[in-house]
Amino acid sequence: MTNFESLGLAPALLKALAGEGYTTPTPIQSQAIPHVLLGRDVQGIAQTGTGKTAAFALPILQRLAENRRSAPRLGCRVLVLSPTRELASQIAESFRVYGRFTNVRVALMFGGVPKGKQARAVAGGVDVIVATPGRLLDHMMDRAVRLDAVETLVLDEADHMLDLGFIVPIRKIVGATPAVRQTLFFSATMPKEISTMAGSMLKNPVHVAVAPEATTAEKVDQSVVFVETPRKRHVLFDLLRDVTTGRTLVFTRTKHGADKVVKFLEESGLPAVAIHGNKSQPQREKALAMFRSGQTRVLIATDIAARGIDVDGVTHVINFDLPNVPESYVHRIGRTARAGAEGVAISLCSGEERPFLRDIEKLIRAKVPTLQPLAKAA
Repeated sequence: MTNFESLGLAPALLKALAGEGYTTPTPIQSQAIPHVLLGRDVQGIAQTGTGKTAAFALPILQRLAENRRSAPRLGCRVLVLSPTRELASQIAESFRVYGRFTNVRVALMFGGVPKGKQARAVAGGVDVIVATPGRLLDHMMDRAVRLDAVETLVLDEADHMLDLGFIVPIRKIVGATPAVRQTLFFSATMPKEISTMAGSMLKNPVHVAVAPEATTAEKVDQSVVFVETPRKRHVLFDLLRDVTTGRTLVFTRTKHGADKVVKFLEESGLPAVAIHGNKSQPQREKALAMFRSGQTRVLIATDIAARGIDVDGVTHVINFDLPNVPESYVHRIGRTARAGAEGVAISLCSGEERPFLRDIEKLIRAKVPTLQPLAKAA
């Protein structure tokens, strides 16, 4: 498949894609779209930044357009579940952009904002609901949403959605959907135990993997700096002060840690903003807007952002803290080197974090090269 026309997409979708400058499908798109169009269940594995959203959104939009049917009051025909507010917002926006020449209606549900407006948006029925599990369950308990007319269920970032933190609400939500439905799982990683769990929700699925499980983006230059915890913030400051560092995402393990890093950088004369679960939705949106616009070139984030931020031109990802879940490393550094660009990922590793590094290297099947800290921070 060399272009979107060859995938058999409708003229309205091709027109929207052309308007966005998209002409050539990525491997996950060219392999997954035909199966989704046929109504098959699909388990798709592809590196972060390779176009997974379009791989399910485009064929879903086509199926909706080909079979115009009104959703029942309070219901939807397609349900997309996402682990974070930011990712849910991006998925909903993708549906709206790709489907802007169709009459497909999209509603968005996530926490941190009042429920009333969200409930009113689906009161008359919509084609697509994109939601985070917790907020969707809230609406279900309020009897503001019904899922008995769902034709297609999508779990994006399925490995994260089915971990111990999400499995109970996911099972409740899935149990409220019809037994006969199309189910799509997409993620960058799919550990064996999670894949087994996913298998119980999929029926005769097509497995589409365009890269080995848990591989990292090819154009990310990875390295690790061994530095003890008290010196990390000084090494970070020197890295960020380097002229080659452009728009940079810095990941911390905790919300408090993110705020402490922002405070240190600002006191050192380097503007930065933070995004994490303790921030209100307006605060999170403002921070992302400042980062996207270039008003600040440094965004400090917890792992909530690893799967929910799609910002063009991120040149560097710095792991201030190494993640204790190795799969999170893949998602974090996947925020750079997107859409064919190149990027740099630098991890600061203290003595107590070396076991985390070993787990990461085992997962990605590669040794992360050592980078000597800058002389100023040595």
